[in-house]
Amino acid sequence: MATSRRVARVSASIKREVSQMLINGIKDDRVGAGMVSVTDVDVAGDLQHAKIFVSIYGTDEAKAETMAGLKAAQGYVRHELGQRMKLRRTPEVTFKEDRSFDLATDVLNVLNQITAERQAGDSIDAQALGKAGGEEGGEDSRTEGV
Repeated sequence: MATSRRVARVSASIKREVSQMLINGIKDDRVGAGMVSVTDVDVAGDLQHAKIFVSIYGTDEAKAETMAGLKAAQGYVRHELGQRMKLRRTPEVTFKEDRSFDLATDVLNVLNQITAERQAGDSIDAQALGKAGGEEGGEDSRTEGV
């Protein structure tokens, strides 16, 4: 079992190398269908398995096509990692789509919608108080003068 520091270093190296492969190495046109970036790499403690999380920007069809291209390129990526990195055994590579950015966008949209509704409600309340306050103020000023 490798130390956590070594696992973190191997993870960072895999992330860097796979990012370079996405730019220059993988020639599959399906991978270029959506804009792809490596967001995280989760390496098992024994350094035998690596889950590579990728964020794909584009339509759902482009995301599916890109994931199919990455799945087809797993063997190539593992071979290239073995060539580029000095490890006793090259980890098995699997690609997973990272949907955290989509979820974060959805949460921000809901928060913005709630904020807009509150501001609209506050402005309506302020207008209602202004009208009510104006009527009461008028009555008070008339009674003071009499």
